[in-house]
Amino acid sequence: MLSNMILLGQISPGDLTQAHSQLEGISNCTECHVLGERVSDQKCLACHTEIQTLLRRDEGYHANSSVRNQNCFECHSEHHGRKFDMIRFDENNFDHTLAGYELEGAHASVDCRECHKPSNIQNSELRKREDTFLGLDTKCLSCHDDYHQETLTNDCMSCHTMEAWSPAPKFDHSTSNFPLRGEHINVDCKECHQETTRNGEPFTLFEGIAFEDCKACHDDVHNGQLPGTCASCHTETSFSTFAGRGSFNHAVTGFTLKGSHKNIDCFSCHKTVSSPTSVFQDNINIEETSCISCHEDQHDGKYGTNCNKCHQESSFLALRDMDFFDHSTTDYPLEGQHVGVDCRECHAERFSNPIDFSACMNCHEDYHNGEFAENGVSPDCKECHSLEKGFEYTLFTLEDHQKSDFPLEGAHIATPCFACHVDEGEERWSFANLGNDCIDCHTDFHEGYLASEFYPQQDCEACHISDTWAAVSFDHTRTDWPLTGAHQTVNCRECHFEIDNEKTVISQNFSNLNTDCTTCHENVHGDDFAVNGVTDCMRCHVTNSWMPEKFDHSNTRFPLEGKHASLTCNACHAIESATGETEIVYQLNKLECTDCHL
Repeated sequence: MLSNMILLGQISPGDLTQAHSQLEGISNCTECHVLGERVSDQKCLACHTEIQTLLRRDEGYHANSSVRNQNCFECHSEHHGRKFDMIRFDENNFDHTLAGYELEGAHASVDCRECHKPSNIQNSELRKREDTFLGLDTKCLSCHDDYHQETLTNDCMSCHTMEAWSPAPKFDHSTSNFPLRGEHINVDCKECHQETTRNGEPFTLFEGIAFEDCKACHDDVHNGQLPGTCASCHTETSFSTFAGRGSFNHAVTGFTLKGSHKNIDCFSCHKTVSSPTSVFQDNINIEETSCISCHEDQHDGKYGTNCNKCHQESSFLALRDMDFFDHSTTDYPLEGQHVGVDCRECHAERFSNPIDFSACMNCHEDYHNGEFAENGVSPDCKECHSLEKGFEYTLFTLEDHQKSDFPLEGAHIATPCFACHVDEGEERWSFANLGNDCIDCHTDFHEGYLASEFYPQQDCEACHISDTWAAVSFDHTRTDWPLTGAHQTVNCRECHFEIDNEKTVISQNFSNLNTDCTTCHENVHGDDFAVNGVTDCMRCHVTNSWMPEKFDHSNTRFPLEGKHASLTCNACHAIESATGETEIVYQLNKLECTDCHL
């Protein structure tokens, strides 16, 4: 028996610790040892899988480079008896950073077992181990209770530090939905985040606090009489500071501010009062179109009370399109051509400025430049023109013209007005001082051709009448050649004008005309009846006709006797020529009977 004990002692250096006691016995040596070698780390990790897992994750104390490279047996030796503590180190001087979690702030003074206790271990197997340092998480809530009871993020370090839970110096209120400004910066957190109890635990509400309007925390001193939010008028610096102008949404009152209304001070419309229940309570329930509720009616109700129809809120002087305006409500209803005229043509300045409409020329330029003025006063345009047809039409009738200094007669009656009254050079109508003489309008066609004694002072009426130029009433007896017979019916042009084939007057002659018949008429007799080289037609002919009424055959060498006296002239004087043509021959030189009779 003694020998057996000696043999066992030679094989086993001592009893295993209580943790490894199940491995006692020579048959279990290879569970930890490799024959002929020291204890194998692989065999340790094969059993201690929790350490192996940490090494693989590169987490915890054993993953530290200064520890990972050591043999397990260097720290955890065995065979020192059942009560030997294999996990032994100086807890007071242990460098916790080697475990991958540096102790900072309040953590540095906490006893190890305040953290390393079963209640903080999540793994159920590790939790069963007595005095183990494994199984802890670095998250705050793995050890500490969630004071916020899941109402905030579980990342405690986003607000807190290791020094203490309160205050939370890392929390930046500006990153929240309610950045602190003005007086809010100086308010203690508890004023807004009051401490209470939830689920039987102390609790402070930080999430879900109403802040859309100041009234969520502050009393409404206006008793709900003012719409909109407090921030529309107040600032966070002080409730006494009024900043409503330009920021308050006036549309919530039912009266949207537009144009100049947006730029005026609030108290231009509302009374300045100190009572918060009375401020802005005047001038309420006023319709946007009811301007006269605040503004004086400059028109004394003449145009109704809806100022918005004409005026804009940008300015009373800025008017809308005035096409709708009923001018009949004024002292001057629009008629005729005035209806289509743009307002600004008459109202060059303000529409309310009075306009003198007693006479057309107060607005319209006197086109006639005073032509019709009498004693320096021109008659009003309406005497000749109407609003219905405008200035292009005249009320001046033919009957009116007959009462003028130049009554229209003859062709003048049918002549269009512009033919006499429009200056072609200036293209302008003129009615006064046109003159009453023909040459004031008509060109003196005979100037330089007709002696002035026959039309003194170029008086065309000495020969012509207003019916037509062609009707001439000149008394030819005033000349050296009174007209007789057929001459009295001949047109003057036949004798005094030279006219080409196109009936254009080439020349005219009224003086020194030859009175010989052959000057105007063709001499069909040639020199047959010439005396001393001159043919005097009047010896045979009269002006009534070309019949030779004055010819006496008895004065010739062949007086007509017997049957000869009853013959027609052609019976003897019509001779057929060799070509078969008939010629009139008056000097036959045939005096014997046999010259004509066989």
